[in-house]
Amino acid sequence: MAHYLVNAIVDPRKLAELKERLDSGEIKAMRPFGNALDYSLRHARIEAGNRIVWEEEDYCRPPLAMERAAVLDSYFSHLTTEAVEAGAGWQQIDHLKLLWP
Repeated sequence: MAHYLVNAIVDPRKLAELKERLDSGEIKAMRPFGNALDYSLRHARIEAGNRIVWEEEDYCRPPLAMERAAVLDSYFSHLTTEAVEAGAGWQQIDHLKLLWP
């Protein structure tokens, strides 16, 4: 298992739709990655402007391939990943404001 610090630009026009999908449980129900993606997006942070960061647990090569195809590419652009130790990404961004208050 690998962990990544994910950095992406969110489309602000689609944030309400993403929140609805999270709140409905649709994303959490996706297999095999739904639980991890749901948790990560619910705890995502605003880095600056429309730039959002979060830590994600993932098993894919390339990183987040399944998540991108199913969810992320619909809401985010310029997505990058940086390998981190479990929890280290959250520690790096803990001081930032939550995306979902």
